Amino acid sequence: MNKQKPMILYENTVPAIFVRRVNRFVAEVLINGQSEMVHVKNTGRLGELLIPEAKVTLQKADHGKRATAYDLISVYKPKLKWVNIDSQAPNVLMKQQLETLHYDLVKPEFSCGDSRIDFYMERGGGKYLTEVKGCTLASDRLPGIGLFPDAPTERGVKHLKELAAAAKQGYHCSIAFVIQMNGIHLVLPNDDTQPEFGRAMREAARAGVQIVYYSCHVEADSIRMTKAAQSGKSAGFRMDTA
Repeated sequence: MNKQKPMILYENTVPAIFVRRVNRFVAEVLINGQSEMVHVKNTGRLGELLIPEAKVTLQKADHGKRATAYDLISVYKPKLKWVNIDSQAPNVLMKQQLETLHYDLVKPEFSCGDSRIDFYMERGGGKYLTEVKGCTLASDRLPGIGLFPDAPTERGVKHLKELAAAAKQGYHCSIAFVIQMNGIHLVLPNDDTQPEFGRAMREAARAGVQIVYYSCHVEADSIRMTKAAQSGKSAGFRMDTA
């Protein structure tokens, strides 16, 4: 029997047209020609996605005590089709994935050093740590390649250093990139935007941290994991690059 792939299906969705981003959390859109302020569920730059007149998908909020009535969950980009920008989606999908892998324990938000790692697991006496990152930036020069981060993230660098230290202490550690785009199957460090992240990622890999890429199929109102691949020479990630 085939196991169902991790999936999120958004209910109560509404199509709209993007107008402008007011700040990190709020954007103006047009719903049937009427202006509406909506919550952006991603604090990244998203400059290549959130452009005037782009088609977007909104989800009606399920409670009324909010300044905005809708969440912006996906954006249409012709080369990629729909891109999911819900920053909570990668962890939701990863939790579903981990629950299919027969761990004895799956615990979210685990304290590790001075950080909180997304998931801690136990199985057969082994201890596992997984940090999850969502990727929404596609390379303009390399087809099929995603880049992370799209903006400098000191938190992301810190997570990698904590994972490297934990790996040296005997934990089975991984960083999992959930790719919130169609047709992208590999994520490389965005060295042009933040070389520190790239260095930390390579140092983590040398310390034994696995790098895993989860491809997804994205529609206007859904995102579904399709397959996973681990880093290695065949995947194009070189640990010896400075």
